[in-house]
Amino acid sequence: MRTIISDRIADAVSEMCIEANCVLPDDVRRCILSSRDAEVWPGARATLDRIVENFEIAERAVMPICQDTGVTCVFVTIGQDVHVVGDINEAINEGVRRGSKEGYLRASLVADPLCRKNTGDNTPAMIYYDIVPGDAFKLTVAPKGFGSENMSKVAMLKPSDGLDGVIDFVLHTVEEAGANPCPPIFVGVGLGGTFDKAALLAKKALMRSADDANPDPFYADLEASLLERINALGIGPQGFGGKTTALAVHVEVMPTHIAGLPVAVNLNCHVARHVSRDV
Repeated sequence: MRTIISDRIADAVSEMCIEANCVLPDDVRRCILSSRDAEVWPGARATLDRIVENFEIAERAVMPICQDTGVTCVFVTIGQDVHVVGDINEAINEGVRRGSKEGYLRASLVADPLCRKNTGDNTPAMIYYDIVPGDAFKLTVAPKGFGSENMSKVAMLKPSDGLDGVIDFVLHTVEEAGANPCPPIFVGVGLGGTFDKAALLAKKALMRSADDANPDPFYADLEASLLERINALGIGPQGFGGKTTALAVHVEVMPTHIAGLPVAVNLNCHVARHVSRDV
């Protein structure tokens, strides 16, 4: 049995909140730079130049890459042989409070979706747990801005809609979103499960490394095909046109009911903030 003091979790989350908001992940950085080099239209290339300039300034000055510092999503992988001394949820929220204050992160959460009073400290975090064998304890902090979250969708397709129905839904979601999610975007697709599980799969898909293809060849091909077709829409960086509308498409799949074909599309802006750490 491995023991972890909850204060250690709070410390890690606090540091990760600041890092995630101020330092672009290496995989995302590579995607943006390679897309800029591949763009042939001057307007699209100039827009990507400004995006590069922005994340370089943010890292150098330790300032948020985007003014929307988002909802703090925290994915927790916890081993069955781990004992946490203290309240895990409270430790994570304390880390978010501290990181938001120390990192000067905009308070972006309201306590009630209709009354709209700001919580003032970016809590509560949206926390997701995966229980695994062993004594691992891993945190992934992923601030999620709502320019892209608002453009995400879930559909309960019929099994007869099949692959074509899934492709049409993904393409329609991206095309309808247009410039709103600050393209170039990352597209997470969840297939299967139930209404809620499909959405969680789509969000988890966004945590994968940008160049990490699905291990199943069928779904790897689907990811590549969707990326090509999305980029053919011509929305381009920040909606100004060009061939770089999306940087990656990731599909996650799980079993589902014989009568259903749940599909979710979770969009992420070009920042795609996420930091992982073993605690």
